[in-house]
Amino acid sequence: MTLEKGSLILINYTANIKDTDKIFETTDEQEAKKSNVYDPARKYTPRLVSVGEGWVLKGLDEALANANGGDKINVDVPPEKAFGERIPSKVRMIAMRKLGDKADEVKIGDEVEIDQRPGIVRFMGSGRVQVDFNHRFAGRTLTYKVDIIKKLENEEEKVQSLIRRRLPSDDAKLTFSIDGENLIIEIPEESFLTEGLQAIKRGMATDIFKYVPKITRIKFTETYESTRSFDQVSRIEDSTEQK
Repeated sequence: MTLEKGSLILINYTANIKDTDKIFETTDEQEAKKSNVYDPARKYTPRLVSVGEGWVLKGLDEALANANGGDKINVDVPPEKAFGERIPSKVRMIAMRKLGDKADEVKIGDEVEIDQRPGIVRFMGSGRVQVDFNHRFAGRTLTYKVDIIKKLENEEEKVQSLIRRRLPSDDAKLTFSIDGENLIIEIPEESFLTEGLQAIKRGMATDIFKYVPKITRIKFTETYESTRSFDQVSRIEDSTEQK
């Protein structure tokens, strides 16, 4: 099945640095644990990609555009289509005090932020620190082993995947219903206090309107339930009456 620009697909992949074969990212939980890149805060599930829309690195995006649903592909992504070439002028020596109160805790290889710019510590000594403001993978060719699981075709699949892209959640806690042009999404209780929830909902709506044009109206609902038992409520009511 051909993948046109804008096709929504689910992929599993493992990415490594070509010259060292070191894995730095994967959607496979077991592979992540085996390769020491496991993040317990992350949900290891297939990744949603809109082909040709810049949701992944340019070199990978181009390869997906020339693939078909169900394909398994290996893709070498050169620096110019990944994180760019290394620029020597982005490596700078700065005073240790610029690292702030935690300067004594910083080690070579740590990521730091200087003047709102992320960088990597390459050298430390004599009250100074060398910080590399190039991306960690600048100048490196990356290899992606990709399994294109499926191309999403029906509205329910697209809506479910687009919601999960912005608000990761277990399928059992992800509830929505489509009624003609209307979509109602129930926000899981565990997500009520998610930072930036309003912006997440706006992004979710924008995605759904774009990829599921049938939907013209979206309503988000949040349901709060009492954790008190009936007996607890009765005692509170009795106490109130006595007063």
